[in-house]
Amino acid sequence: MATKKVVKKSSKKVERVLRKGNKVLIRTVSYFLTGEIVHMDDKFLLLKDSAWVADTGRFNEALKTGVLNEVEPVYTEDTLAEVSLGAIVDSFTWDHPLPREVK
Repeated sequence: MATKKVVKKSSKKVERVLRKGNKVLIRTVSYFLTGEIVHMDDKFLLLKDSAWVADTGRFNEALKTGVLNEVEPVYTEDTLAEVSLGAIVDSFTWDHPLPREVK
């Protein structure tokens, strides 16, 4: 006799990670970036306060604590990073201050 699995629906609203105003950690086909999304269309997104992340360290710990092993922020706050949506493998909400120091 088969048993029926009961799945409870969460009342919490689920929203996409890639939305204007969100701080994100993005994995592309060749590297990671952090930044705040300031614009997005059907092909690209623009990040402000962005940084190239060479080494996240333990990935789970990086997401949980915001600590990254090796990072190079974009030099000025006025510089935007343009990222092709086609190059993004996955993206994660970044609930920490964006890295602004070379490490």
